[in-house]
Amino acid sequence: MLLAKLAEKIVNEVRKLIGEDIIVVNTDGTIIASTDRTRIGMFHEGALIVSKEKRKLIITKGGEQNLKGVKAGISFPIFFQNNVIGVIGITGEPLRVTPFGEIIRKMTELLISENYYAEQFDRQSRAMETFVMDWIQTKDWDDSIINRARILEINIHLRRIIAIIDFESFDYIISRDAWTSMVKWFSPNPNDIVVRWGNERIVILLDFSNNPTKETINKKLEGFISFLRGQFGLSAFVGIGQAADSKEIRSSYRQAERALKVSKQKMKIIFDEELTLEMVLDELSPKTIHDFITRTIGPILTDKELIATLKELFKQNHSLKKTSDQLHIHINTLHYRLKKIDEYTQLNTGNIHDLLIMYLAILFLDVHTKISG
Repeated sequence: MLLAKLAEKIVNEVRKLIGEDIIVVNTDGTIIASTDRTRIGMFHEGALIVSKEKRKLIITKGGEQNLKGVKAGISFPIFFQNNVIGVIGITGEPLRVTPFGEIIRKMTELLISENYYAEQFDRQSRAMETFVMDWIQTKDWDDSIINRARILEINIHLRRIIAIIDFESFDYIISRDAWTSMVKWFSPNPNDIVVRWGNERIVILLDFSNNPTKETINKKLEGFISFLRGQFGLSAFVGIGQAADSKEIRSSYRQAERALKVSKQKMKIIFDEELTLEMVLDELSPKTIHDFITRTIGPILTDKELIATLKELFKQNHSLKKTSDQLHIHINTLHYRLKKIDEYTQLNTGNIHDLLIMYLAILFLDVHTKISG
């Protein structure tokens, strides 16, 4: 069935090629799109004949009186998958517009075909996204998961590893063509599953059945990131979970999310297996983190100079000389600032226990909270 929205698109595209009035008519003979909008909804007897007899029809000026709702011009049947799904008509002197007729009919059929396959791709993408979301969230499998996987031609029994890609500073909608290109990038391995997670995230379920090395996976995803940057100007962060069986795939997704948070801090691809302290931090609630910061370095949170000094001290592995050099201050000034930190926080920057507490507080401040130092 030829819908009015697509018919309108056809009229607009064809009008770019020829400066004549164009109509698109459904198989019942009703005009559903036209450059002359007053004709939309009117009956076109000539188009009904074209639709039924599957042949073009030329209408001369003198023939306008013989058929209802027609004007001089030429009408062509629109075929899709060997069936007539509508009619396109060009209004004008038949001798002048006929040479354009076949080209315009072919162009119209091409537009319809492209639209059909684009809609099929969109439908498949939505179905895949919904399935993967359910797959990741399902704890107790039933036959419906297996049946849906079969319909989508997904081998649900493979071990997989999940990678989550978040776009940086992404403020426009991914076009269908761009998304198609992204999916096709992974097509050499038909068992890799790529789904869109909203507009700013891609979730990839990589085939792990052949036990690829960490280096192989990293190289593959680096290539994809380079592709995104080169083709679409997109920068992205990547977090990668660990391999899991199908029924445990949610654990790989959870690990990928955890690794993604660190990726955004370190500006590189992060594997969950690389995480140590971050594993513990990720389990803490926002309130616990907030309370910890308040109880430790809370008294100096509003002093940007002291916070910066403490951060640099940790960055330089507690080397006072390197810290003062990086801050471009005299060593005595550094000692003065550290003394103020000790006084305000009631913690000792020279004590390993207190130093660990302050290090965790700074780490929380940088990674997990919106509190500004």
